[in-house]
Order: sequence, then structure tokens, then C-alpha cells
Amino acid sequence: MSAGASKGAGQITGVGVGPGDPELVTVLAARLITAADVIAYHCAAHGRSIARGAAVPYLRAEQTEEVLRYPVTTEVSEHPGGYDGAMAEFYAEAAERLARHLRDGRDVVVLCEGDPSLYGSYLHLHERLGGQFQSVIVPGVSSVSAAAAATAVPLVQHDQTLTVLPGTLPDGELRARLTGTDAIAVLKLGRTFGKVRAALEDAGLLDRALYVEHAGRDGERIEPLAGVDPAGVPYMSLALVPGGYRQTAKPGVVIVGLGPGDPAWLTPEAEAAIAGATDLVGYRPYLARVPVRPGQQRHASGNTVEAERSALALDLAAGGGRVAVVSSGDPGVFAMAAAVLEQAVTGGERWAGVPVTVLPGVTAAQAVAARAGAPLGHDYCVLSLSDRLKPWPVIADRVEHAAAADLVLALYNPASRSRTWQLAAVADLILRHRSPATPVVIGRGVGRDGERLQVITLEELGAADVDMSTLVIVGSSATQVAERDGRPVVFTPRHYGEEGAAASSRHLRPRRSRARPPAPDGGS
Repeated sequence: MSAGASKGAGQITGVGVGPGDPELVTVLAARLITAADVIAYHCAAHGRSIARGAAVPYLRAEQTEEVLRYPVTTEVSEHPGGYDGAMAEFYAEAAERLARHLRDGRDVVVLCEGDPSLYGSYLHLHERLGGQFQSVIVPGVSSVSAAAAATAVPLVQHDQTLTVLPGTLPDGELRARLTGTDAIAVLKLGRTFGKVRAALEDAGLLDRALYVEHAGRDGERIEPLAGVDPAGVPYMSLALVPGGYRQTAKPGVVIVGLGPGDPAWLTPEAEAAIAGATDLVGYRPYLARVPVRPGQQRHASGNTVEAERSALALDLAAGGGRVAVVSSGDPGVFAMAAAVLEQAVTGGERWAGVPVTVLPGVTAAQAVAARAGAPLGHDYCVLSLSDRLKPWPVIADRVEHAAAADLVLALYNPASRSRTWQLAAVADLILRHRSPATPVVIGRGVGRDGERLQVITLEELGAADVDMSTLVIVGSSATQVAERDGRPVVFTPRHYGEEGAAASSRHLRPRRSRARPPAPDGGS
């Protein structure tokens, strides 16, 4: 019994009767409807009730019926308190009508279309009467579930997310909530249909959106939302955007960035592509970061077989597979995107018809920079110190030119088991152009268990403990270190003051642009 409930009083129960089909009423709901002394239901001025229609087979002739007729069905009202005032007065009067039955010991069932807890009008009565009488909510098949079943398209699968929204939300909030989710249901259309349609179109979801009206009842209507005439849309209809990437995705290769390691840094777009793949291809440690899903094939390989891995992915897609090639960080930064595209382009007719899509990810440079503050706040250069695919003289030349240009340097692959001397050599090259006190950030395993972040100086860089899981950021002449909340914060100001400009000018000499040859005498 609810706190404060009257002894000997009746019980009020909000019963979900589903979308309107009597056969979708649960066994418990049917039993309670039949046993109730009083049946209450909401309706508009016309007196028709979808909820009562679903409950008809379970009603008894001797039951008392309370018709709770809404005073208004739009947000326009002549009531002194406006729409909110009119509705508050209505619910207060309705609650008192039902309270009289409850005080006399009669059990009251309030019929609710769909599920009472999903925008159900019963909740207004539950809030007003729950503290006085024993009150119960019985779930029902929701309009969202009924609509999804009617479309015969899976709404969400595996770890996809579903967002349920009322179309009556303010336009800005509605648009904001359409992002970052896999599947969407927008209820309460009617006069909001135009606004909802425009928001879905701007979010790039209109081609996936379905319109469902009278799901589970006579007159059921399902069609692509893009072609629906707004003039004929009733309030009790909804827009559905299934999260069925698996159903809409076509054969092809999608190259996905997992981010540095923290699952929270995986983008929803990349997550959907992984979930929708028939085959996952990647370096063994990266594939281990992806949850195992039933029905997916995993093709793991070693660290130095990018070309073979790319060819396998393209072959699988050519055979009808939806292939996700996974990379750490961003696939376009020292990762698999370039390898797959190179194979696709040079493979001639073999893979001519295979679509290749690259999805971005959070890079290691971004992750380390964010942990340190904002060392990449101005112009910067990204370099890999690995000489496996390019010779050391090329690396040294690029490092020196970037240092001379006074760019912040983000250095990937600073050392490996067999390659231990390059970092000290790089530090010496940079010291030709930078102060020994230049701030340096060293991040190892950022976004993973055991991550480590250090702030040292350029003078100390040559002896730093680094490996292939480490990223090094060397500041420019403008980069600063400050103490904040007991830790060092590194940032490079977006402005370039006189000191930074002077430092840069000492290293740069004017060069003739190579964009085009000089014009002959008399030319322009």
C-alpha cells in the first residue's frame, strides 16, 4: 500500500492496453480490466477512445465507466491560465472523481493506450492519487514497439542506442537530440510534423525515416516519411529511424579509427560501422579492443602486413561482405586508410567496384595534447620517426625544417626495441633552433590503463624513456607551461606575439615560391 493510503480504500491501476489491438493486451492487463469496479479512460471531445476499444473484449456490462474528456486537444485555450491552466484544472477534477470511487472501496482501472509510463496521461492521476491510495502501473506494448514490429525492420540491435523524443520539443532541442544515437522514435506528430521532418532532413536522417500511423490497428499506415503529406498527419502517429545499419549498409570497405584506447573516444559513426560489419580486419591488438558480436568474422594479422591486410579486406568486400578495417587513433594518420586506398587504386579491375569509405577517429596527438592542456593550439607538424617505410635522412631533414619553421612537433613512433638512437638525434636537431627550456610533453598509453604523462624540457628529451606506445609533443618558441590545480598545463597561444615572430624569422630566409616559375621580363 502506498504511503498515506487509506485503509479499506480501493486500488487505482494504470493499465497499458497496447496500441489498440485487443490481442496485444497482456494477460495481466486483461485480468485486471475484467475484475475492476470502475473503468476510466481519456478521450477528446468526440468521445472515442483507442484504449477503450482495445479493452472491449475484457469489459463487463455492470462496470462503471468514467469518461475523462480533455477540455482542449491543442495548446490553445481560453482558460485564464492558458493551456497549462486548463489541463491542470482538468486533471485535478478527474483525480477527485476517481478518488470518490476509491474512498468507497472500489478498484479503479485507468486504461492507457500503449504503455502508461511512456508519455501516458495516467501519470498525471498517479502523481495526484498515489500518495492517498494504493496505486499500481501495469506495462503495455508501447507505440514504439508496435511501430517497429509493423515496419518489420529491427529498431536496435546488439549495443545500439535508442532515443525516444516528443515532437513537441522546441526546435533547437529536438535537433540537438537527433545526434549521437543509433535509432530514433519521435512521438506526438500532428501539427509538429513539418518541424520534425525538417530536423530529420537537416540531420541527414530523412532517407532512413519511416512514418507509422495506427500501428497494430485497422488503418495501419507505413511509408517513407519523406513522402508524407503533412496535412493528413494525426497526433497519434510517429516517426521512426531504425538503427539498422546492418540492413542499410552495402558491401564495401569502411576504414575505422578506434581512437587511442578509451572506448568513450570511439565516435558513434565508427561504432555503427563496426556493429554493421560482416567482417572485421585489423592488426591483432586493435581487433582485441572490439567487442565480439555473433555472426561477425574476425581476420587478425601482424604488424607489418598492411598491403596483405588491405587486399584481404577488398577481396572480402568484392565477395559481398561489409568489411570494417580497424585502426588505432585515426585511420588516415600513419594507419590503414592510405594502405587500403593504395591497394584499391593500384589493383585495377580487381577492386574497381568496391566502395571504400574512411571514418575519422581521435588521434594519439589529440589525446596527449588534451591530457596536457593545449600544446597544439597553434600551427603544428605531425611526423613519424619510424624508418621502416622511409629512410632516416628524410626524417632528419623534415624534423630540421619543421624545427626551423618554429612549428610544434607531434612525434609518433619515437622508439622501438631495435630503434633506440633516433630520439636523441631528433632532440639534437631541434636544439639547433629551439631553447633547451622548450616544453616537451611525453604521453604513453593515453586513454588506456596505466597511461603516463610527463612534461619535461627539450634538453631532457634525448634521455627520455619512450617506446612505440609513446607520443612526444615538442613545443614551439611560444609554448608555455603553467601550474594549474597542482599539475603542469602546457599550451601554445593562438596569437603569435612579437617574440615568437622574431624567433621564427631568425630561422627562415625568404624563398622564391615554387607554385609557378618566375614570369619573363615584362610579364605579369
